[in-house]
Amino acid sequence: MGDQNLSRLVSPRSVAVLGASDNPQSIGGRAVRNLLEFSAYAGGVYLVNPAREIVAGRRSWPDIESLPEIPDLVVVAVPAAAAVAALERCGQLGVRFAVLFTSGFGEGGGEGREYADRLLKIVESTGMRILGPNCPGLCNINQRIGFTFSPSFRNDLSAGPVGLATQGGGLGRNIMQSMDRGVGIGLWASTGNELDLQVADFIHYMAGKEDIRVIVALLEGIKDGPRFMRAARYAARIGKPVVAFKLGHSDYGRRAAQSHTASLTGSADINSAVFRQLGVVEVDDIDELIDTAWLLSRGLPNQMKPKIAVYCSSGGTAALAADAIGLAGIELAQFSAPTSEILGCNLPAYAAIANPVDTTTAVLKDMSIIDRTLIAVCNDPEVSLVLYPMALDYGDVTEATVRSIIKVNSESRVPIIPVWMSDRQGPGYQLLAASGLPPIRSIGKAVKAIKRWIDYGSWQKEGKREFMPKMLSAPEFVIEDAPSVMGEFQAKRWLRHSGIEIPRCEIAASPEAAISIASKLGYPVVAKVVGEDILHKSDVGGVRLGLASDCDLENAWNEIHANVQSSLPETHIDGILIEAMAPSGGLEMLIGLSRDPVMGLIITCGLGGVYVEVFKDVSRRMLPVDYEQASAMLKELRCYPLLTGMRGQPRRDIAALCHLLVKVSDFAVEHLNSLSEMDLNPVWVGREGQGAYPLDAVIVGWGLDARAAPLACRDGEN
Repeated sequence: MGDQNLSRLVSPRSVAVLGASDNPQSIGGRAVRNLLEFSAYAGGVYLVNPAREIVAGRRSWPDIESLPEIPDLVVVAVPAAAAVAALERCGQLGVRFAVLFTSGFGEGGGEGREYADRLLKIVESTGMRILGPNCPGLCNINQRIGFTFSPSFRNDLSAGPVGLATQGGGLGRNIMQSMDRGVGIGLWASTGNELDLQVADFIHYMAGKEDIRVIVALLEGIKDGPRFMRAARYAARIGKPVVAFKLGHSDYGRRAAQSHTASLTGSADINSAVFRQLGVVEVDDIDELIDTAWLLSRGLPNQMKPKIAVYCSSGGTAALAADAIGLAGIELAQFSAPTSEILGCNLPAYAAIANPVDTTTAVLKDMSIIDRTLIAVCNDPEVSLVLYPMALDYGDVTEATVRSIIKVNSESRVPIIPVWMSDRQGPGYQLLAASGLPPIRSIGKAVKAIKRWIDYGSWQKEGKREFMPKMLSAPEFVIEDAPSVMGEFQAKRWLRHSGIEIPRCEIAASPEAAISIASKLGYPVVAKVVGEDILHKSDVGGVRLGLASDCDLENAWNEIHANVQSSLPETHIDGILIEAMAPSGGLEMLIGLSRDPVMGLIITCGLGGVYVEVFKDVSRRMLPVDYEQASAMLKELRCYPLLTGMRGQPRRDIAALCHLLVKVSDFAVEHLNSLSEMDLNPVWVGREGQGAYPLDAVIVGWGLDARAAPLACRDGEN
């Protein structure tokens, strides 16, 4: 199912419509009308309806076998049972592609799962690819072809460089109708329940198409993580931006997405981490999806660190834009002397000629001022983009302003981004749309799009697109049974065996043994309860720190036993782990591994100890992680200043923490299909030169007992 050559789906030589109808309100009737009346399709069209000899004024055929040729594509508009039987025959005859409008294939947990299984067998046995089921079809706007039943197809025909792949049809059509403000969309595939073809397949296909410059993906769920990763990586390596809006960030959203498309959603945080690492530009809403994609379709920033100019005719609007730009961390350009001279010569003395530019009402008297000053700003060597917010619609004045923007944009070496802030959409708005300068509807939305544009350009220039996720080269992972838990002592033994530094520790079965171990390790020590059913030792009073003497240790032994028996009276205590106490003054971090059902094993680092649940300050990556990526993970954290030494605090051993992250990554790669989770929390990070190592460890996975056996504790071993 990995073939992304979809050219005979997008532009088939011939097509058959199964369930063709004369009823203009039926699915089959609308599909026929879109294809025959509103498309410019030049290939062969065969209408199939066993009950009629004539449909839409053309000959109708009783079944697929009676057609004079085997079509590249069948469009299916019949009920599920009939659709399955027909597609079985199509697959046997050699039809290459099918668009399946029909629902009733077990989506949302409903009936019809057996039909879905039969369709999968068709794909596997014949190689026929299926778009759908439960989808509105495919629209090849650049060639004006519609394999869809949507009554809106005839109105949404503005071709352009944006490729669109969505799972849902309603939101996909919503994006298509951004054509009304000037966005050109070349191809839209709505994948529905993704029984076979997925959004990822269309990302891969469109990445190789010259008429598509940017790809938009609207995702309710991702069924196949590796397939998505391959497609996104392929697009990134070609230099084709992918802009994605992923639904399902809340519990409500996840449930709604699953019921709609029957897709897995995965963890939103992990999806976002994977997107960032693969260069996928993730956005937060539909408007931002279109705004960002259209800006990227106009090209990438012309500088490594782009700077922005603001040009408008309202002081308050200029201040509003400058504030939004500053809050987003974007830099305003400083104009060169020639630019400032042109502005000074053409604008009144009371105008603002530094960045942002406020022309004032002087342009009402002489509109040609805009032509002369705006092009000067666009051509300034420090400027990568010009933001032109328009706070209100002044009728003829605004229309003339827009004509200047369009003229200057055609001569400018950088993009001009018009922002139409008024609810009154006069002729000026329509002019912008018609000229291919889609107006963004607020300064905030415009700045968000610009920030994404800058970030993607930086990502491309930094050369990160060659990263190869380990998941793509690893053997297929199949869960056969529930994972088991390896407790702290055995987990630490396994980690130490893999070259990760671990504090010296031993398990004591009596107070006397504990004192003996402590005398070898040297006080102060830590005492922790050991029990098969005790994972969160602190929660049951099973940890005592800073024990400085035999007396302290004996008291701690008694307290731990009393606390645990009080909290968990049925739990068996196997012993007490005695461990050398880490030096005081260390910073507590965490390093973890977790297996996402879609994206596989992910490594996490962040602020540790009890604070992880409160602040949730973490950074995530796919495997493997090298030193550079480990350093980048730490710099993403809000707590990073604590590592660098803020307000008189000592600088921590960042290098040791980075090396530890790399070692954990190497450990995870080595045991990729054995690990479900690993929690190293806290990880002690000392001052510069003191190192970084885990103080606690829990590993969850498969086959752990066998792996741990060679490392079983022997008396006196630490």
